[in-house]
Amino acid sequence: MEEGAGLGSWIYWVGESLVLSVYNLIYAIVQPGLWLDWLSWENTLEDKQSLMRFVYYGASTEFFFVVFTTFLIIFLIGLWKRDFLWGVLRVLEGFANTVGRFAAWAGLLMVLQQVVIVFMQRIFTRPDISIGFGIPLQFDISWFAEELKLYNAMVVCLCLAYTFVQGGHVRVDLVYSAVKFRTKRMIDMIGSLVFMLPMAVLIWLYTWFFMWRSLIVPPLNATDPYERVLLKARALRWNVETIGFSPNGFTGYFLFKTLMIFMIGMIFIQAWAFFYRSYLEWLEGEASEGKNLDKDVFEMDVEPSAKPQDV
Repeated sequence: MEEGAGLGSWIYWVGESLVLSVYNLIYAIVQPGLWLDWLSWENTLEDKQSLMRFVYYGASTEFFFVVFTTFLIIFLIGLWKRDFLWGVLRVLEGFANTVGRFAAWAGLLMVLQQVVIVFMQRIFTRPDISIGFGIPLQFDISWFAEELKLYNAMVVCLCLAYTFVQGGHVRVDLVYSAVKFRTKRMIDMIGSLVFMLPMAVLIWLYTWFFMWRSLIVPPLNATDPYERVLLKARALRWNVETIGFSPNGFTGYFLFKTLMIFMIGMIFIQAWAFFYRSYLEWLEGEASEGKNLDKDVFEMDVEPSAKPQDV
Protein backbone atom coordinates (compact mmCIF):
# COMPACT_ATOMS: atom_id res chain seq x y z
CA MET A 1 0.00 0.00 0.00
CA GLU A 2 2.80 2.35 0.84
CA GLU A 3 4.49 1.74 -2.51
CA GLY A 4 1.19 2.30 -4.30
CA ALA A 5 0.53 5.44 -2.33
CA GLY A 6 4.04 6.66 -3.07
CA LEU A 7 3.63 6.05 -6.79
CA GLY A 8 0.24 7.71 -6.76
CA SER A 9 1.64 10.75 -4.95
CA TRP A 10 4.45 11.00 -7.48
CA ILE A 11 2.04 10.82 -10.42
CA TYR A 12 -0.17 13.45 -8.78
CA TRP A 13 2.86 15.70 -8.20
CA VAL A 14 3.96 15.40 -11.85
CA GLY A 15 0.43 16.12 -13.10
CA GLU A 16 0.06 19.08 -10.78
CA SER A 17 3.45 20.46 -11.85
CA LEU A 18 2.52 20.17 -15.52
CA VAL A 19 -0.72 22.08 -14.97
CA LEU A 20 0.93 24.74 -12.80
CA SER A 21 3.70 25.20 -15.37
CA VAL A 22 1.19 26.79 -17.75
CA TYR A 23 0.18 29.26 -15.05
CA ASN A 24 3.83 29.93 -14.14
CA LEU A 25 4.72 30.61 -17.76
CA ILE A 26 1.84 33.04 -18.25
CA TYR A 27 2.64 34.76 -14.96
CA ALA A 28 6.30 35.15 -15.91
CA ILE A 29 5.32 36.64 -19.29
CA VAL A 30 2.87 39.19 -17.85
CA GLN A 31 5.18 40.09 -14.92
CA PRO A 32 8.64 40.33 -16.53
CA GLY A 33 9.86 42.93 -14.05
CA LEU A 34 9.84 40.42 -11.21
CA TRP A 35 12.73 38.49 -12.77
CA LEU A 36 14.16 40.75 -15.51
CA ASP A 37 14.28 44.13 -13.75
CA TRP A 38 17.99 43.59 -13.03
CA LEU A 39 18.84 43.99 -16.73
CA SER A 40 18.52 47.76 -16.29
CA TRP A 41 20.80 47.66 -13.25
CA GLU A 42 20.40 50.64 -10.92
CA ASN A 43 21.55 48.88 -7.74
CA THR A 44 18.11 49.14 -6.14
CA LEU A 45 16.53 46.54 -3.89
CA GLU A 46 14.08 45.68 -6.67
CA ASP A 47 16.99 45.02 -9.04
CA LYS A 48 18.69 42.78 -6.50
CA GLN A 49 15.53 40.85 -5.74
CA SER A 50 14.76 40.33 -9.44
CA LEU A 51 18.29 39.01 -10.01
CA MET A 52 17.96 36.65 -7.05
CA ARG A 53 14.63 35.40 -8.42
CA PHE A 54 16.25 34.86 -11.82
CA VAL A 55 19.05 32.80 -10.28
CA TYR A 56 16.71 30.92 -7.92
CA TYR A 57 14.21 29.90 -10.58
CA GLY A 58 16.85 29.23 -13.23
CA ALA A 59 17.52 25.78 -11.74
CA SER A 60 14.17 25.19 -10.10
CA THR A 61 11.53 22.52 -10.53
CA GLU A 62 9.12 25.19 -11.77
CA PHE A 63 11.45 26.21 -14.60
CA PHE A 64 12.04 22.59 -15.62
CA PHE A 65 8.33 21.89 -15.93
CA VAL A 66 7.75 25.13 -17.86
CA VAL A 67 10.35 24.07 -20.44
CA PHE A 68 9.24 20.43 -20.41
CA THR A 69 5.57 21.36 -20.86
CA THR A 70 6.43 23.72 -23.72
CA PHE A 71 8.19 20.98 -25.68
CA LEU A 72 5.45 18.51 -24.75
CA ILE A 73 2.73 20.82 -26.08
CA ILE A 74 4.73 21.29 -29.29
CA PHE A 75 4.88 17.51 -29.69
CA LEU A 76 1.16 17.08 -29.02
CA ILE A 77 0.35 19.70 -31.65
CA GLY A 78 2.74 17.89 -33.97
CA LEU A 79 0.73 14.69 -33.53
CA TRP A 80 -2.21 16.58 -35.01
CA LYS A 81 -0.34 18.68 -37.60
CA ARG A 82 2.80 16.95 -38.80
CA ASP A 83 3.91 19.92 -40.93
CA PHE A 84 3.97 22.06 -37.79
CA LEU A 85 6.40 19.65 -36.12
CA TRP A 86 8.61 19.60 -39.22
CA GLY A 87 8.66 23.39 -39.09
CA VAL A 88 9.62 23.42 -35.41
CA LEU A 89 12.33 20.87 -36.15
CA ARG A 90 13.80 23.08 -38.89
CA VAL A 91 13.90 26.02 -36.47
CA LEU A 92 15.61 24.02 -33.71
CA GLU A 93 18.17 22.44 -36.03
CA GLY A 94 18.65 25.77 -37.78
CA PHE A 95 19.43 27.38 -34.43
CA ALA A 96 22.09 24.75 -33.68
CA ASN A 97 23.56 25.11 -37.19
CA THR A 98 23.64 28.91 -37.06
CA VAL A 99 25.32 29.07 -33.66
CA GLY A 100 27.78 26.33 -34.57
CA ARG A 101 28.76 27.80 -37.92
CA PHE A 102 29.34 31.19 -36.33
CA ALA A 103 31.31 29.80 -33.37
CA ALA A 104 33.47 27.72 -35.68
CA TRP A 105 35.19 30.95 -36.79
CA ALA A 106 36.72 31.08 -33.31
CA GLY A 107 39.10 28.40 -34.57
CA LEU A 108 40.43 30.81 -37.19
CA LEU A 109 40.77 33.57 -34.59
CA MET A 110 42.70 31.17 -32.38
CA VAL A 111 45.19 30.43 -35.17
CA LEU A 112 45.62 34.09 -36.14
CA GLN A 113 46.13 35.19 -32.53
CA GLN A 114 48.70 32.44 -31.99
CA VAL A 115 50.61 33.69 -35.04
CA VAL A 116 50.55 37.25 -33.69
CA ILE A 117 51.80 36.04 -30.29
CA VAL A 118 54.72 34.18 -31.89
CA PHE A 119 55.68 37.22 -33.97
CA MET A 120 55.48 39.59 -30.99
CA GLN A 121 57.54 37.29 -28.77
CA ARG A 122 60.16 35.95 -31.15
CA ILE A 123 60.62 38.75 -33.68
CA PHE A 124 59.64 41.98 -31.94
CA THR A 125 60.51 40.72 -28.41
CA ARG A 126 57.55 42.57 -26.92
CA PRO A 127 56.28 41.65 -23.43
CA ASP A 128 52.74 42.83 -24.18
CA ILE A 129 50.25 43.47 -26.98
CA SER A 130 48.31 46.72 -27.37
CA ILE A 131 45.12 46.81 -29.46
CA GLY A 132 43.10 49.93 -30.30
CA PHE A 133 43.49 53.71 -30.37
CA GLY A 134 43.31 56.38 -27.69
CA ILE A 135 42.94 54.15 -24.65
CA PRO A 136 44.08 50.82 -26.11
CA LEU A 137 43.43 47.34 -24.80
CA GLN A 138 46.82 46.36 -23.44
CA PHE A 139 47.67 43.07 -21.73
CA ASP A 140 50.72 40.94 -21.16
CA ILE A 141 51.40 38.37 -23.88
CA SER A 142 50.69 35.60 -21.38
CA TRP A 143 47.15 37.02 -21.08
CA PHE A 144 46.57 36.60 -24.81
CA ALA A 145 48.25 33.19 -24.79
CA GLU A 146 45.87 31.90 -22.11
CA GLU A 147 42.90 33.52 -23.85
CA LEU A 148 43.38 30.99 -26.65
CA LYS A 149 41.69 28.50 -24.33
CA LEU A 150 38.51 30.58 -24.58
CA TYR A 151 38.41 30.21 -28.37
CA ASN A 152 38.90 26.48 -27.99
CA ALA A 153 36.08 26.36 -25.41
CA MET A 154 33.79 28.29 -27.78
CA VAL A 155 34.38 25.76 -30.54
CA VAL A 156 33.71 22.83 -28.19
CA CYS A 157 30.69 24.24 -26.34
CA LEU A 158 28.88 26.09 -29.10
CA CYS A 159 29.57 23.61 -31.91
CA LEU A 160 28.51 20.52 -29.97
CA ALA A 161 24.85 20.57 -31.04
CA TYR A 162 25.85 21.67 -34.56
CA THR A 163 28.16 18.67 -34.87
CA PHE A 164 25.33 16.41 -33.67
CA VAL A 165 22.97 17.78 -36.33
CA GLN A 166 25.66 17.24 -38.98
CA GLY A 167 26.24 13.67 -37.80
CA GLY A 168 29.86 14.38 -36.97
CA HIS A 169 30.12 12.64 -33.60
CA VAL A 170 31.86 9.28 -33.43
CA ARG A 171 29.44 6.40 -32.91
CA VAL A 172 30.27 2.93 -31.62
CA ASP A 173 27.39 0.48 -31.92
CA LEU A 174 26.98 -3.27 -31.85
CA VAL A 175 23.24 -3.53 -32.51
CA TYR A 176 22.13 -0.23 -34.06
CA SER A 177 23.58 -0.78 -37.55
CA ALA A 178 22.06 -4.26 -37.85
CA VAL A 179 18.43 -3.41 -37.07
CA LYS A 180 15.68 -2.09 -39.34
CA PHE A 181 15.11 1.59 -40.05
CA ARG A 182 12.09 2.06 -37.78
CA THR A 183 13.84 0.16 -34.97
CA LYS A 184 16.74 2.59 -35.24
CA ARG A 185 14.39 5.52 -34.89
CA MET A 186 12.75 3.91 -31.87
CA ILE A 187 16.19 3.52 -30.28
CA ASP A 188 16.92 7.18 -31.05
CA MET A 189 13.69 8.32 -29.41
CA ILE A 190 14.36 6.29 -26.28
CA GLY A 191 17.96 7.46 -26.17
CA SER A 192 17.02 11.14 -26.39
CA LEU A 193 14.50 10.82 -23.56
CA VAL A 194 16.38 8.41 -21.29
CA PHE A 195 19.97 9.58 -21.78
CA MET A 196 20.31 13.02 -23.41
CA LEU A 197 17.57 14.88 -21.51
CA PRO A 198 18.35 13.59 -17.97
CA MET A 199 22.07 14.17 -18.53
CA ALA A 200 21.45 17.75 -19.69
CA VAL A 201 19.14 18.49 -16.74
CA LEU A 202 21.58 17.04 -14.20
CA ILE A 203 24.56 19.01 -15.52
CA TRP A 204 22.44 22.19 -15.75
CA LEU A 205 21.49 21.93 -12.05
CA TYR A 206 25.13 21.87 -10.99
CA THR A 207 26.48 24.30 -13.60
CA TRP A 208 23.85 27.02 -13.07
CA PHE A 209 24.80 27.81 -9.47
CA PHE A 210 28.47 27.11 -10.24
CA MET A 211 28.39 29.93 -12.80
CA TRP A 212 26.54 32.44 -10.63
CA ARG A 213 28.93 31.88 -7.71
CA SER A 214 31.62 33.48 -9.88
CA LEU A 215 29.46 36.52 -10.64
CA ILE A 216 27.62 37.57 -7.46
CA VAL A 217 27.84 37.43 -3.68
CA PRO A 218 26.41 36.17 -1.41
CA PRO A 219 26.19 32.86 -3.28
CA LEU A 220 22.93 30.96 -3.62
CA ASN A 221 22.59 27.29 -2.78
CA ALA A 222 20.21 24.85 -4.42
CA THR A 223 18.68 24.14 -1.01
CA ASP A 224 17.97 27.77 -0.10
CA PRO A 225 14.22 28.43 0.44
CA TYR A 226 12.64 31.32 -1.43
CA GLU A 227 12.32 33.49 1.70
CA ARG A 228 16.03 33.14 2.40
CA VAL A 229 16.82 34.08 -1.19
CA LEU A 230 14.96 37.39 -0.83
CA LEU A 231 16.80 38.08 2.43
CA LYS A 232 20.14 37.51 0.73
CA ALA A 233 19.12 40.01 -1.94
CA ARG A 234 19.63 42.87 0.49
CA ALA A 235 23.37 42.13 0.61
CA LEU A 236 23.75 41.25 -3.07
CA ARG A 237 26.52 42.82 -5.13
CA TRP A 238 28.34 41.95 -8.33
CA ASN A 239 31.64 40.17 -7.74
CA VAL A 240 32.86 38.98 -11.14
CA GLU A 241 35.69 36.50 -10.77
CA THR A 242 38.87 37.86 -12.37
CA ILE A 243 41.51 35.58 -10.88
CA GLY A 244 43.93 34.12 -13.44
CA PHE A 245 45.73 30.80 -13.20
CA SER A 246 49.12 32.47 -13.64
CA PRO A 247 50.66 35.95 -13.06
CA ASN A 248 49.46 38.36 -15.77
CA GLY A 249 47.35 35.51 -17.20
CA PHE A 250 43.84 35.54 -18.62
CA THR A 251 41.36 36.92 -16.09
CA GLY A 252 38.03 36.08 -17.73
CA TYR A 253 37.63 32.50 -16.57
CA PHE A 254 34.01 33.17 -15.61
CA LEU A 255 33.34 33.12 -19.36
CA PHE A 256 34.12 29.41 -19.42
CA LYS A 257 31.38 28.80 -16.87
CA THR A 258 28.97 30.87 -18.96
CA LEU A 259 29.83 28.80 -22.03
CA MET A 260 28.99 25.65 -20.09
CA ILE A 261 25.47 26.98 -19.51
CA PHE A 262 25.01 27.72 -23.21
CA MET A 263 26.36 24.27 -24.08
CA ILE A 264 23.99 22.41 -21.77
CA GLY A 265 21.02 24.51 -22.88
CA MET A 266 21.74 23.70 -26.52
CA ILE A 267 22.14 20.01 -25.70
CA PHE A 268 18.70 20.05 -24.03
CA ILE A 269 17.14 21.73 -27.06
CA GLN A 270 18.91 19.36 -29.44
CA ALA A 271 17.66 16.36 -27.46
CA TRP A 272 14.09 17.44 -28.18
CA ALA A 273 14.93 18.15 -31.82
CA PHE A 274 16.45 14.68 -32.12
CA PHE A 275 13.33 13.16 -30.56
CA TYR A 276 11.08 15.08 -32.96
CA ARG A 277 13.14 14.00 -36.01
CA SER A 278 13.31 10.40 -34.87
CA TYR A 279 9.55 10.31 -34.36
CA LEU A 280 8.77 11.92 -37.73
CA GLU A 281 11.16 9.64 -39.60
CA TRP A 282 9.77 6.61 -37.74
CA LEU A 283 6.26 7.67 -38.72
CA GLU A 284 6.95 8.48 -42.38
CA GLY A 285 9.41 5.70 -43.10
CA GLU A 286 12.83 5.43 -44.70
CA ALA A 287 11.98 7.89 -47.48
CA SER A 288 11.92 10.73 -44.91
CA GLU A 289 15.48 10.12 -43.65
CA GLY A 290 17.33 13.42 -43.58
CA LYS A 291 14.24 15.37 -44.65
CA ASN A 292 14.65 19.16 -44.30
CA LEU A 293 18.13 18.57 -42.84
CA ASP A 294 20.44 21.51 -43.53
CA LYS A 295 23.62 19.49 -43.77
CA ASP A 296 26.93 20.97 -44.85
CA VAL A 297 28.29 19.69 -48.14
CA PHE A 298 32.01 19.92 -48.71
CA GLU A 299 33.76 19.68 -52.03
CA MET A 300 35.25 16.29 -51.13
CA ASP A 301 31.72 14.94 -50.53
CA VAL A 302 30.50 15.82 -54.02
CA GLU A 303 31.11 13.15 -56.60
CA PRO A 304 32.61 14.60 -59.75
CA SER A 305 30.29 14.48 -62.72
CA ALA A 306 31.03 11.91 -65.32
CA LYS A 307 33.11 13.12 -68.21
CA PRO A 308 31.11 13.44 -71.42
CA GLN A 309 31.78 10.81 -74.02
CA ASP A 310 33.67 11.93 -77.06
CA VAL A 311 31.57 11.84 -80.16
